[in-house]
Amino acid sequence: MTYVEQIAEDWRSRLKTELPRSSETTRESIVQWLLGDDLDRFETYTAERLDIEVQAMDYRYRILVQRYFETPPQRAYKNLMQRLGSMFVIRNKINTWIALSRDRQTTVVDVLQEVIQDLLQNDNYMQQQVKWIAECTSDPRLRNAIVLTATEEYCLRPIRNQPLLVYRFVNFQKRTQRGGMTQVPAADFIRLVSEEITSDDAEGTVSLLDGEAIAQFQEAEAQQQQQELRGAIAPRSLKTI
Repeated sequence: MTYVEQIAEDWRSRLKTELPRSSETTRESIVQWLLGDDLDRFETYTAERLDIEVQAMDYRYRILVQRYFETPPQRAYKNLMQRLGSMFVIRNKINTWIALSRDRQTTVVDVLQEVIQDLLQNDNYMQQQVKWIAECTSDPRLRNAIVLTATEEYCLRPIRNQPLLVYRFVNFQKRTQRGGMTQVPAADFIRLVSEEITSDDAEGTVSLLDGEAIAQFQEAEAQQQQQELRGAIAPRSLKTI
């Protein structure tokens, strides 16, 4: 048995134990995604490099099951925004940029959405990942969950002791200083990627992220902000009386 065959069998056994309610097709799709499209690379790895590769697969898998797998789409999307926005260095840079900009209505989430959209549209690695994920599964819920997982993992990769997302944001800043942020009506939502991407399979086009989920998330965010405002106004009114 080759290295890759052994690793695949180990993952199948693990997923059968940890995800017993999932179908065999779903588990096999996850295994295929974790292994990647270049299986021959495993045969060239040293034992140390192979161990690193297995750890990387475990890391991606834990992200998937902890925040995105079988999670309602709107909640999964919110989890990504919260995870990326919770990084102090990222949140601090975005808040500073917003404070210096003319648009005081812009939020950290607005900027994150723009940066992620730019990442998925222009980054070669993420474009390859999206296409590979589309080959691994035709289930839109699982596909979206894995795209969110791959996005988080890639954005938080350490580059010179900072998350890769920081450098993507710096590049985004340079472009927006020339052309400004994309203006999207408040009633609509900023798509993280172009609505559809052409794939090589028979499906024709593949939805990368659930548009309805994004809309539901933003509606929930607006309702929460309204509740917070009402809560802040009520005590003042009582004090005035």
